[in-house]
Amino acid sequence: MSGGEIIIIYNVILAIVAIIIICLVILLFICCKKKSIKAEETLPTKQIACSYSLMDIHGATDGFNYRRIIGQGRIGSVYVGILPNGDQQVAIKRIHPRLVLSNAGFGFTSMMKWLSLAYHPNVVPILGFSEAPGERIVVTEFGGMLSLDFYLHQNRDHDGGAGSGGTSLLDWNCRLRVAAGTARGIEYLHEVMTPHIVHGCIKPSNILIDVKFCARVCDYGLYFFLTCYDKRQLGLMGYVDDEYWIGNEKRGCSKESDVYGLGVVLLELLSGRKCDQESLLVKWALPLIKEMKFGEFLDNRLMLPSDIRPLVRLSKVALACVGNSRKSRPSIVQVANILNSLEVGLL
Repeated sequence: MSGGEIIIIYNVILAIVAIIIICLVILLFICCKKKSIKAEETLPTKQIACSYSLMDIHGATDGFNYRRIIGQGRIGSVYVGILPNGDQQVAIKRIHPRLVLSNAGFGFTSMMKWLSLAYHPNVVPILGFSEAPGERIVVTEFGGMLSLDFYLHQNRDHDGGAGSGGTSLLDWNCRLRVAAGTARGIEYLHEVMTPHIVHGCIKPSNILIDVKFCARVCDYGLYFFLTCYDKRQLGLMGYVDDEYWIGNEKRGCSKESDVYGLGVVLLELLSGRKCDQESLLVKWALPLIKEMKFGEFLDNRLMLPSDIRPLVRLSKVALACVGNSRKSRPSIVQVANILNSLEVGLL
């Protein structure tokens, strides 16, 4: 066999090997792509909120029957009901007419579709909405949840003992878990949602506790209803920082004002005291924390734990949230990291 023939055979073999390799690569690529598509199809996705007619809402609430009211706030009244083709109870928030009229030109439907994309274990999902002349309705998950405000302030007559007949007070471990869960919910809204969601008013009535004592943030983003109304009369005083009221470029709701509100909630969890519009809770609590007078500061309805260090750390986090200006205030990411570590220490 001549040298030329050997070279030809060698080149043919190389070509065949190259074709085989290319075929294998193409086959591998196709298989990987199919697996990727299949994996994406099996991932749970959050559906955009459903639009309901006012007739559907009317039927679900028995004509907005007062017997179905489970909560009343300064933004609106909350009813429990079951919507058409549904088998689970939902919470139906009917926005006060005066707030609807003052925001008549606002893009309510677009806002609800955006907010409804929020999907996290520590956030109450928005399931639907309804818009009609003079009416704005927000439908959210219910699940028999009670607010943190109820556990801390409306349940004061119950000591949590056996046979007390009332809902137990949250013990220290539960309060640490509530603090961490709330921070995670806010962190999700601030850092994961795109564009980010500023809650607007973090306070105990906007934090729900489910049957597993998991904290879930609700009413996020609804502060836009208050833009044309006197915010000082709508439950914001005491839960937003001083900068909120100052007429400069940083005025109003922001991530920093949400962190301030979380700090106030932490003070309420620790002390058992309710915040008021004059921010007396903050003024009372800060010197006690700085002077380490925890016997005077911590909720006297509960026995002090044998290891008080987690509560001391939680107090210092609250101090950082409410005792600093927006420029010096910790981010929700920093706060959530610390609170998560405190929760892990409970396990």
